[in-house]
Amino acid sequence: MAIFAVQTPSKMYRSHTCGELRASHIGQTVTIAGWVQRSRELGGMTFLDLRDRYGITQVAFNEEWDADLLQEARKLGREWVVQIEGEVIERHSKNAKSPTGDVEIKSIKLVVLNAANTPPFTIEEESDGGEELRMKYRYLDLRRGPLQRNLALRNRVNIEVRKYLDAQGFMDIETPFLIKSTPEGARDFVVPSRMNEGQFYALPQSPQTFKQLLMVGGMDKYFQIVKCFRDEDLRADRQPEFTQIDCELSFVHQNDIMACFESLLAFLLEEIHGITPKPFPIMSYQDAIKTYGNDKPDIRFGMTFTELNDLAQNKGFQVFDAKELVVGIAVPDAASWSRKQIDAWVNWVKRPQVGANGLVWVKCNEDGTYKSSVDKFFDADALSKWAEACDAKAGDLILVMAGNANQTRTQLSALRMALAEELGLRIPDEFAPLWVVDFPLFEKDEETGALHAMHHPFTAPKPEHLEKLESDPTAVIAQAYDLVLNGNEIGGGSIRIHDRATQEKMLSLLGFSEEEAKAQFGFLMDAFRYGAPPHGGIALGFDRLVAILDGKETIRDYIAFPKNNSGRDVMIDAPAPLDTDQLDELALIVKPKPE
Repeated sequence: MAIFAVQTPSKMYRSHTCGELRASHIGQTVTIAGWVQRSRELGGMTFLDLRDRYGITQVAFNEEWDADLLQEARKLGREWVVQIEGEVIERHSKNAKSPTGDVEIKSIKLVVLNAANTPPFTIEEESDGGEELRMKYRYLDLRRGPLQRNLALRNRVNIEVRKYLDAQGFMDIETPFLIKSTPEGARDFVVPSRMNEGQFYALPQSPQTFKQLLMVGGMDKYFQIVKCFRDEDLRADRQPEFTQIDCELSFVHQNDIMACFESLLAFLLEEIHGITPKPFPIMSYQDAIKTYGNDKPDIRFGMTFTELNDLAQNKGFQVFDAKELVVGIAVPDAASWSRKQIDAWVNWVKRPQVGANGLVWVKCNEDGTYKSSVDKFFDADALSKWAEACDAKAGDLILVMAGNANQTRTQLSALRMALAEELGLRIPDEFAPLWVVDFPLFEKDEETGALHAMHHPFTAPKPEHLEKLESDPTAVIAQAYDLVLNGNEIGGGSIRIHDRATQEKMLSLLGFSEEEAKAQFGFLMDAFRYGAPPHGGIALGFDRLVAILDGKETIRDYIAFPKNNSGRDVMIDAPAPLDTDQLDELALIVKPKPE
């Protein structure tokens, strides 16, 4: 048997990284390599900060040591790639803020590995480049400390998730990327097939049907940290391609899955932050909507909703009397706000993004009196009852909205979150996870009356609600659950339908004809004929999870090469047109949009 030895170069580019050297290395001759962060000329000396992803080391050049070498060092520009050989010496002016701040390198040799143009923005902790410019030169932005730390955290979370799931007996199984288009709530990205003219693959919005088929195949516990694709309008927390921790289990109930993935998040919080969370609260969908105005509440602070219909209506104030819902929140310690400050929030809710008509406000003064924007209609006794209902104390400010119930709750929820940001109540290193359960199985389109699956068409109804599928489908509660962290849905899942008859009924209620159901999902329903086990699963948004674990909410800086808000990669200029030969090969004709 032949044995091949790895050939070690006679001279390595570096013996140490730029973040490695300490006082214990003093007296050693070392070689480091990296990018020139900055340089400073001080008389007959030049100090150079050399950077790699591990840190920054100061290099000293002195005309008394080597005048020629000093002149070579002074020719270097920002972001030049260089190799330095020298002796580690004690630094005269130590930098306590830097891990390498006790030492510097007395240069002996300088090798330019690559000269560089001056970058279009500064590569510092805080860059002077705008977002679009930094995305165009993403490879430069990735040199900055914040992005490198973000990707290091992403890598660590990835490893810890794999360790946890492996220990729980999950198998990492890949599923196809080239699949058929299925309706899962968003538009598909489609891929034309050259060998099957006029036919198209779709990129998966999730591996949903395949992981269910893996359960039919007896795989029992599956996971994948997998790319998914959705062609939808983008926001700061959305990308057309994203990563999720995708899981499916057989022979489980809802509580089994919730317990497993509660343990996963608790494990991550402990590994990353040293936090041992209490058991996660469980809140019904209806309670979340009624109390917080949305199904992903941030429970780190109060300002819960109080319905005021009984106290505020039929008092001669038409703004309230004619509305479906009157609801308020108590803003802590805000009674001292000036009229100008309050008016700014009134204008804030009137913006098109929120769409409210306005706000009614009540100051709960420290002396026990009340001052409001509706003093003409409500006396102090009435306002005190509002305060009692809202649990508002002296010094608080009550803000009230009225209108259509669903719309008003959404608007007040947006206001609540904005106020919490303004007041510093959304503390980045405080984590408050919870489960939201008991979602409706269907949503009803108010215009057409059509039913839509609130999660997806494979979600199972609660067993006791099966009969309601026929008589009252909008009253059916799903075996679905969302994992929420700090006001963000980081994961969602459900127990799946595992029998053909129920799946057929579900698709029928969603408007699929028998032929359409067979064409789209016949493979899955056929599989159910051969002994599908009870199963369910969950998918966690990996990009978002990493961001929130780092105290942030936008995911873009936790992805190496993200798209902008238009779904473009401005660095490589994609998407891009195909040339005529490619279009002909795929039998495609591109028609211009009508003006």
